[in-house]
Amino acid sequence: MRITVLGAGRVGGAMVRDLAASGFEVRAVDCSQQTLHRLAGTAGVLTERADLANPAEILRVIRDADIVVGAVPGTMGFATLRTVLAAGKNVVDISFFPEDPFLLDELATTNGCVAVVDCGVAPGCDNLILGRCLATMETVHQFACYVGGLPVERRWPWEYKAPFSPMDVIAEYTRPARCRRAGQEVVLPALSEVELVDVPGVGTLEAFLTDGLRTLLATAPVPTMVEKTLRYPGHAEKMRMLREAGFFATEPVTVNGTAVRPLDLTARLLLPAWHLTEGEEEFTVLRVIVEGREGGRAVRRQWDLLDRYHRATGTTSMARTTGYTCTAAVRMLARGLFTRKGVSPPELVGRDAACYQFMMAELAARGIVFQEKVETLAEA
Repeated sequence: MRITVLGAGRVGGAMVRDLAASGFEVRAVDCSQQTLHRLAGTAGVLTERADLANPAEILRVIRDADIVVGAVPGTMGFATLRTVLAAGKNVVDISFFPEDPFLLDELATTNGCVAVVDCGVAPGCDNLILGRCLATMETVHQFACYVGGLPVERRWPWEYKAPFSPMDVIAEYTRPARCRRAGQEVVLPALSEVELVDVPGVGTLEAFLTDGLRTLLATAPVPTMVEKTLRYPGHAEKMRMLREAGFFATEPVTVNGTAVRPLDLTARLLLPAWHLTEGEEEFTVLRVIVEGREGGRAVRRQWDLLDRYHRATGTTSMARTTGYTCTAAVRMLARGLFTRKGVSPPELVGRDAACYQFMMAELAARGIVFQEKVETLAEA
């Protein structure tokens, strides 16, 4: 089968290599020739430069694709996905755009497309797990997701490196966080409700609210749900200071006669400070907690993932956990295991036992293994 990957950056490149190693013919498309050069010579891979902000260019590079993978920046993701679906192509997407993906459900259904969206580590694996719980447990009354990617070495002042675009990270810090409490949707500021979380093998991290539930608010009838981002302690306060001081503002200010958006300047300054250097080691943590009733008893089920930089291949943990979840879904579609037409976030995939088992087995085969535990709770 022919797979076209739109966006060949750090995560996109890892996906290209993984799909090519699985025997697919892969076309890697990016606007940067330098980015594409890193994939040159990879067996089974054709590289092509294109402006993916141009719908005509997208249509050109996906014309012979059996499945398309969307890995463009979030600001371009919705429009890119719309173009792919309008062309009648099956797609797996990890662009994590802010728009509601279900706005494209009618287009996907009408054109007979299978579109799996938000298919990374989180959103992604956590949705997959909750979907399986909703299909197997008698009731689910609480869901929590804690996730973060961090450098092993902490360096002042930020003690953070971005495994993807700083602009997308800043969006997490500015977009209001939607959660659900006692059946009611609640909107709170991102970076709020900071708590400390102990992670074996890492130490103590801090967790704060971000808007990561996304499609779960529409698909999962769970009374209490929350998603929090993990960082080294103190990071949330620094980001709140920048946000409240206006450094993330999008309204231009005039400096010496030139209009400048504070957000653009901040992102430009943070880019080198947050850039992961070649070979720099980092890790990804994901913890999913689900409470409900199973087998007639009250239980708490917990999944923990700690993935580290892969030295042998030079692949970051965020590229592995995000990218390999996406490529597992590509292989799932290629095998005809998931055929639901329309837009499907991973929680809908997880409701199918065969699809869930396939996805988890594919991740485990690449060293991405969840530690699971079940605890019986005292009845209220």
